[in-house]
Amino acid sequence: MTQSNHETNLREETDLGTFIAQGVATDKWQVLSYSLPILPIHAALLRTGKILFFCGSGNDPNQLNTPYDSVVWDVNKGTLSHQAPLLDSNNQPIDLFCAGHSFTPDGLLMVAGGTLRYDPFYGSFSVLVFDPITEKWMKKPSMNNGRWYPTLLTLGSGRIFAVSGLDKDGNLNRQPEIYSSTFANGWNAFPTTSSIPQFAHLFLLSSGKIFYSGAYMGGSGVTSRILTLPGTFTQSITEKPVPGLQAPDFGNQAASVLLPPAQDQKVMIMGGGNSTTTTNPTATNRVNIVNLKATNPTYIPARSLKNARMHLSAVLLPDRTVFVCNGSKMNEDITQSMLPAEIYNPATNTWTSVAKQNVPRVYHSVALLLPDGRVATAGGNPKRRVNELRLEIYSPAYMSQSRPIIQKAPQRLSYGLQFTIQTPQAANIKWVSLIRPTATTHSCDTEQRLVDVPINFRNSTSLNVTVTDNRNIAPPGWYMLFISDNNGIPSVATWTQLS
Repeated sequence: MTQSNHETNLREETDLGTFIAQGVATDKWQVLSYSLPILPIHAALLRTGKILFFCGSGNDPNQLNTPYDSVVWDVNKGTLSHQAPLLDSNNQPIDLFCAGHSFTPDGLLMVAGGTLRYDPFYGSFSVLVFDPITEKWMKKPSMNNGRWYPTLLTLGSGRIFAVSGLDKDGNLNRQPEIYSSTFANGWNAFPTTSSIPQFAHLFLLSSGKIFYSGAYMGGSGVTSRILTLPGTFTQSITEKPVPGLQAPDFGNQAASVLLPPAQDQKVMIMGGGNSTTTTNPTATNRVNIVNLKATNPTYIPARSLKNARMHLSAVLLPDRTVFVCNGSKMNEDITQSMLPAEIYNPATNTWTSVAKQNVPRVYHSVALLLPDGRVATAGGNPKRRVNELRLEIYSPAYMSQSRPIIQKAPQRLSYGLQFTIQTPQAANIKWVSLIRPTATTHSCDTEQRLVDVPINFRNSTSLNVTVTDNRNIAPPGWYMLFISDNNGIPSVATWTQLS
């Protein structure tokens, strides 16, 4: 186990808004003693607290149509269990390499699209869901056309929106569609849209509209924009450009997040590289933020990353900061990827360098928030058949602090519900937060968001709080419930379902 004490650095950076008390708390990285059996291109935190990794053929054309399985990682027990892939109508394994995914209201992970063929890539029609309780895959109705590198987004209705990706013939799929169990064929499609790029970073807004941040995977992007879904499938989705994004051609494998709390409706985009059509794409340290509550939203510059990076991962922490790790100063170059992790504090618009990870991670790397507040990192695939299989966990400084405890909270919540949380630290609690679990690939995650749960009143042993009544602020599904004290130190989460 490696441990880094950054007392000296933190003293130098107190002006940068670090939340770490000098000489008291330390953060650390730990490389685990075991590795993954597959390249973790896709990763999702399940409502059991376990992590699902899958990769289909894993960026290896020799693996196409071979039984290349997924694994569930029990982080606490340190065990990995295998799941056999489902077969298509030709008895070939359904290849989920480069699919899109998001969670259904009942906590299943929907995975749509994937690979029909390599070089050039053709997109699959297939749709599967993974059940976190049985830990098995199940088939759902296929989409209207193939999608390779698509984006999935869970809507406030609980329906799943799918957009972009390469279709069955290798062309960009410009026809968005929505899944609902109430539709006769599972999926209904809209008329075609503009060319929304592959793995476009999408965010559901409080209005029910959808924001595209300007981050994507490969190729080139289009202007950041707000999409408004019409009332019927015969009408077109309307698109309103959002101006102001600096270096818009550096959206390739940038990261973007809905800043905490979700009620503020601010999206931050950071880092990224210029188009993969250039020789040796390089990264930017550009950071921009847009306030989507504004009548005419416009990106404005924020404090830059300390390190330019692409292939980066951005994870919302329960202390309402943004943790950034992974990535490289140049496309798929691990010699330029040993960068210190960084933490952004939205309250002060500042970045703080924290401990440097031990494993360089570039393309096809992931990072996920764990229910205890740590961050798990995995993956890396700088070129075909060169797979980084080591696992590493980051423990923020708050892990070494005295932490509040949730003694009791409801396992089911409804919109607008007033409920009670039992905690012996009730007098000292600053925030109550619902965090939606990560489902990520290629620096893209449409799932994670931190929703504020306002405190109404308290006594010495309990908090009375109210969950939002807006399904677009907190789409139906499973969440991690955290409480944080007046120093921003979070509890371990309990799981609850909002429906």
